[in-house]
Amino acid sequence: MTSLFSDSSGSNDTSEHCQPATLAARAGLETDLTHGAVMPPLYLSSNFTFDGFKGKRPYDYTRSGNPTRDTVGQAIADLEDGFAAVMTASGMAALDLLFYYVKPGELVFAPHDCYGGTHRLLRQKAERGYFRVKFVDQTNLEALAEAFQEEAPRLILIETPSNPLLRLTDIQSVCGIAKPYGTLCAVDNTFLSPVLQRPIALGADVVLHSTTKYLNGHSDVVGGAVVSKTEDLHQFFAFWANCIGNTGAPFDSYLTLRGLRTLEIRIRHQEAGAYQIAHVLAEHPAVSKVHYPGLESHPGHVLACRQQNGFGAMLSFELVGGETEIRTLLGHLKLFSLAESLGGVESLIAHPATMTHAAMDPEARRGAGIGDQLLRLSIGLEAPQDLIRDLLHALDQVALIGKTPVAA
Repeated sequence: MTSLFSDSSGSNDTSEHCQPATLAARAGLETDLTHGAVMPPLYLSSNFTFDGFKGKRPYDYTRSGNPTRDTVGQAIADLEDGFAAVMTASGMAALDLLFYYVKPGELVFAPHDCYGGTHRLLRQKAERGYFRVKFVDQTNLEALAEAFQEEAPRLILIETPSNPLLRLTDIQSVCGIAKPYGTLCAVDNTFLSPVLQRPIALGADVVLHSTTKYLNGHSDVVGGAVVSKTEDLHQFFAFWANCIGNTGAPFDSYLTLRGLRTLEIRIRHQEAGAYQIAHVLAEHPAVSKVHYPGLESHPGHVLACRQQNGFGAMLSFELVGGETEIRTLLGHLKLFSLAESLGGVESLIAHPATMTHAAMDPEARRGAGIGDQLLRLSIGLEAPQDLIRDLLHALDQVALIGKTPVAA
């Protein structure tokens, strides 16, 4: 696959020396040879003509390939230091496409505290005999190595930071354990994006994204991406994407590319807000614990400093009390929308146990450490001081519960 920055010889030296902001801003520019448009055109056509009998052009049918979809796919691949990317109809479709690499009877290692939708898909596929799955605490490298010695998996899925507890997995170390066994290493990089973390440079073979989140960044598109390190892997996933028809729509690809151009500016501002908010939450008496790698108290702080290019804009915290306190907090917030998803321009709050991770049974949630008092924040582009004021007001209302004197 030719990079968006290749010259006529196919060399992509230009892209190799550019920063992520430049790669995203310049992706696909000046590729319209018919009219000379600066921005790449949107190709909504479902089919493309043949150049006469047996004259198949590069594109024939949009399920198989589309110029707009390929443009954003290559832009994401360039950002991830990958060969190419398959764009899918959702993040879950990207995950499902990844699992075509595994045959019936083969084993998948997955995080014990992964996203609820990931956990559900793995369980359902395993129950139907598509493969076997073992949920492993990948932060415990010694236990992980022992698990490999017992039986090496065909695929290991890494999610770091984890959703919603922001636990960090050492990608380089896990890949180092897996590679001697021939295990494919795939990393879900949705929470950080290639601006803040590049798993392929750390040894991963495949990188997954829900492009719904930071890559698009405007909460108006659902999509996914499977980025492959090598051409052979990309051809494998492209073949299956065409077979099962889970590729993304051209208009969604167009919107994702437009969002991608401002990725670094957005995520840096969001990260700065999250960093401030995490420290404020950590000092409030209504909060018992904050999960954010930017805090020095976080168990993965040192790893985050080494493995990531920032701490990200996602955080979670545990509220003191029970359902009454949660209802009070949510009822007083004005600048956080109670909704699932993340990575958009708007700030969101979610209650994982009843929302994003409701598909996990209570025992699995407890095993992952996802309690009923946990709340997850996605920090948007609002002014951090406004978000902090909003949170403090709501938390102060929570702190008042139980302190009001009872009339005689």
